[in-house]
Amino acid sequence: MSPEELTDDERALRDRLIAEADEHGNAIVEVAGDEYSGPYTFSVGAWRRFGVPEAVVIGLPQDMGATLVNAYVRRAAAGQRFLTGVRYKDFFSGVPVVLERVYRGWYLEYFGSAFLVHPKGDFPAVQLIVPTSDVVWPWHPHAPEGFARWQPILTESGRPESWTPGVNGP
Repeated sequence: MSPEELTDDERALRDRLIAEADEHGNAIVEVAGDEYSGPYTFSVGAWRRFGVPEAVVIGLPQDMGATLVNAYVRRAAAGQRFLTGVRYKDFFSGVPVVLERVYRGWYLEYFGSAFLVHPKGDFPAVQLIVPTSDVVWPWHPHAPEGFARWQPILTESGRPESWTPGVNGP
């Protein structure tokens, strides 16, 4: 959809997202959870501004989600390269974060308003995955009941695909 085809509300949101990304490096969109799924936070504009994948985190409280996504974009924009399946222990004190590529089939659901800036969906995206406070990942057999539903893995299979859990990843 071209900018001319947008409604006034869509055009205003697009302009706000671009202005925020131009000023801060990326815009943040936060979506509340419900009884079926956790809240999620995603970036808009990181790809446009810095050529780094947009990011999403699911299941964290609002402020924590925005803090994590902003930290990822800031570090990636500064030149840090992130690998999928690697535990990064310096985002939150004592709690690791791992990245996985997002399957394009999830883009509309989890990056909907990013399509106002990237109408063709031609941007890469990564998911920032956070374990429980006891460092149990959503795919682990001992994960708390409902954790995998609260923080789904946005690959085609719903499980890590860039690494093998317990072999070359968490």
